[in-house]
Amino acid sequence: MSYNDNFIKACRKEQVDTLPVWYMRQAGRYDPDYRKIKEKYTLLEICKQPELAAEVTMMPIKKLGVDAAILYSDIMNPVASLGIDFDIVKDVGPVIHTPVRTAQDVERLRPIDVDKDLSHIIETIRILDKELEVPLISFAGAPFTIASYLIEGKPSKSYIRTKQLMYSEPAVWFALMDKLGDMVITYLKSHIGAGAKAVQVFDSWVGALSPADFQVYVLPTMERIFKELSHLKEPKIYFPGVSSGELLPYLHNLQADVIGLDWRIPIPVGRERVGERFAVQGNLDPYILTAPMHVIEQQAKAIMDEGMKKPGYIFNLGHGLFPEASLEKLKDLTAFIHAYSHSVLTQQPEKSGV
Repeated sequence: MSYNDNFIKACRKEQVDTLPVWYMRQAGRYDPDYRKIKEKYTLLEICKQPELAAEVTMMPIKKLGVDAAILYSDIMNPVASLGIDFDIVKDVGPVIHTPVRTAQDVERLRPIDVDKDLSHIIETIRILDKELEVPLISFAGAPFTIASYLIEGKPSKSYIRTKQLMYSEPAVWFALMDKLGDMVITYLKSHIGAGAKAVQVFDSWVGALSPADFQVYVLPTMERIFKELSHLKEPKIYFPGVSSGELLPYLHNLQADVIGLDWRIPIPVGRERVGERFAVQGNLDPYILTAPMHVIEQQAKAIMDEGMKKPGYIFNLGHGLFPEASLEKLKDLTAFIHAYSHSVLTQQPEKSGV
């Protein structure tokens, strides 16, 4: 079996002759076959059936030709092991039945028990490790993003309760960050042990914080997470989510390999802010996919031209795919990225270390 390791090479800033590409939320509602599965099962029900979760994970590999798979799961899955009761509500997102807002609420959170509570996810990873011909990325939600759901009780635009706890009860906040940090470390170590070839930490909403607050209330936990994972050879990605460009200069000490960029920050600016040590991933605006194909290709080409100027670049979106995206456009975009980047990287040796 041939194995496509371009994604891993790019994470390590090694030479490739074709840019690797994958898409956040690449297994999702833009795919008619996935929508049929969702008519029968909820997201959480799919996750509890390893064979089905593996099948959904592999759909974009077969249909789009992407260079990495990302585990079909949800950032809330490990939270159940802490003793949190939640649902994923259609058109809303995670809804927490008893939000975490006091010291007593934080104290009640149990340590994560992957073997007891999340063995179905580990089994899915093992299946995929045997079946895939591209690397499998597993993932976890970052402590701030998970905390925002636990405290608010549902998705929020203002994060008012989250910030209120952060500012008013810092001891409670840091206790919660410690517990969620432990959860992420244990969870991702178990994924790598089961066969994941890379891990990504999604901090989707941390851009809601000022740089000063990020440094005080979140960054120490993120540094601890990546330090605890640093002895593992598998690449580690941190995606600080949307509107996070002003936070990038503070990531220099993070022991990650790749930083994901959202579409608001140009690749050269993102690289300058995070420093030369990291590979970067991103950052096409997902809603460009509503445009005609020639516009999509024009935008993708501009991003690739910047990405290929230095070693270590992975093409992705600046956030996740949305349900109205076109499967055919994604397939064509993937083929265009491969063809165009290959022509550039093989004709211009001085740019070949991407």
